[in-house]
Amino acid sequence: MKQLTPKLLIFLLLFQFATMLAQSQPAQSGYYRTMVGQVEVIALSDGTVPVDAHMLLGNSADIDSLLKSAYLKPMVETSINAYLINNGTRHILVDAGAGELFGGKYGGLLVQSLRQVGYQPEQITDILITHVHLDHTGGLVMDNKLVFPNATIHVDKHDIDFWMQHLQAKADDTRGIHANRPAFMTLKTYLDAGKVSPFTGPTQLFEGISTIETPGHTAGHTLFVLESKGEKMVFWGDLVHIAEVQLTLPDNPDEYDFDKDKAARQRVSLYREAAVQQYLVAADHISFPGIGRLRPQGNSYQWVPLHYSIPPIIR
Repeated sequence: MKQLTPKLLIFLLLFQFATMLAQSQPAQSGYYRTMVGQVEVIALSDGTVPVDAHMLLGNSADIDSLLKSAYLKPMVETSINAYLINNGTRHILVDAGAGELFGGKYGGLLVQSLRQVGYQPEQITDILITHVHLDHTGGLVMDNKLVFPNATIHVDKHDIDFWMQHLQAKADDTRGIHANRPAFMTLKTYLDAGKVSPFTGPTQLFEGISTIETPGHTAGHTLFVLESKGEKMVFWGDLVHIAEVQLTLPDNPDEYDFDKDKAARQRVSLYREAAVQQYLVAADHISFPGIGRLRPQGNSYQWVPLHYSIPPIIR
């Protein structure tokens, strides 16, 4: 066997390094910047997860027709989005992705996306949690450590109370309770460390940032409202999972909702409000970056994605 020459050895080592580097990089861009008045908002991708539309929304012919018209198959690759608000004094994260709670196969890219855009987890001052589910609080803890050690968590007290009552597994636990208990355990790590600030009812958290209670999907599901210089963005959490179906059928039952009737009424009301007021929506599960507006279309709604632009970088 021929001995490798120094040049060939260097080439092979560089090739191996380049291959490893390429494999470690995300397949798509993990962030998108925009402005709401004078406040910077950065969409951050935590990855995607496949969702069975029939399991989630049912087997009606209308659902199949809507999926087909959107060129989607019943197994829909759904975005997991989080959002960073930079108001000049605080770095505020809206939701925290799935972390390790999807087994490492889906999600878990939030910190990578955050670093891509030039921030470190230690810089996050506050985290606004729309609700306690796997893909919204899972990313708070990785390898049994606080991912955001300097952050205060803001979450509706109703969600905390619900999970404190379901802390121990019971024989009559629903599938949703059983599946999402690990999501609360990540939040409980911050609770035990004294890093959670619960709220109830409409609350002004910071200048220009307030809450809207929308119970149904969970006991304390919350929308967050950002307003600056006459512009408005509402962070929707799980008001929608598959936009191509639910924006046409907002009252269709959603398997992930704990109170299906109440959650359906929330969707009907809030979709209408968003279309009438024409404010920006930031949705955790609409295709990344998940930012756009709703346009009324008969009795349903059309999603109008935010027009692509390159805003100034704010630090």
